[in-house]
Amino acid sequence: MSARIASVAVFCGSRFGSLPAYREAAESMGAGLAQAGIHLIYGGGYVGLMGAVADAAIEAGGKVTGIIPEFLEAREVMHRGITELVVTKSMHTRKQRMFTDADAFAILPGGFGTFDEMMEIITWKQLQLHSKPILIVNVANWADPAIAMLDAAVSQGFASPEARMLVKIMPDVPSALAELAGMKRSSRETASSVAHL
Repeated sequence: MSARIASVAVFCGSRFGSLPAYREAAESMGAGLAQAGIHLIYGGGYVGLMGAVADAAIEAGGKVTGIIPEFLEAREVMHRGITELVVTKSMHTRKQRMFTDADAFAILPGGFGTFDEMMEIITWKQLQLHSKPILIVNVANWADPAIAMLDAAVSQGFASPEARMLVKIMPDVPSALAELAGMKRSSRETASSVAHL
């Protein structure tokens, strides 16, 4: 039997965004993961929602691993107060490491970098390189345009209806945490699948 999910990679913005609800959601996610005994994996920064999710997890007694490319470390944007900081050679190797270490992915509000991470992890799942859960947490409807884009790809014939099922849309952090609590870790991922990323 597969074990429960033990680690979640959270993708989110390096800015706070325009609504207080975004920061509140990041803090709620960090604290909620820690309280559930789930290891937080994130982008390693101390700024914006990334910093908020990490700070909340640390404050709640959780384990936090930040994964940051060396060019961002050189800009001194990394979080020095987390459990573990991993420095990678590039953005791509950062995403590979986050993929390898996480049992599931939660996408919170963010900008272009968050969209990049979201689409790559969805694409890897579409290509059957993994079967890990992907949750888009649609805080204050921030993700409506991105969800519409996914739906349009299906309606325009660029993706199958089955591909649309690769992600779950959650309306808020409590529902996302409840979903994660009921999930089991996938056993399909192998070193060979990571080598093809």
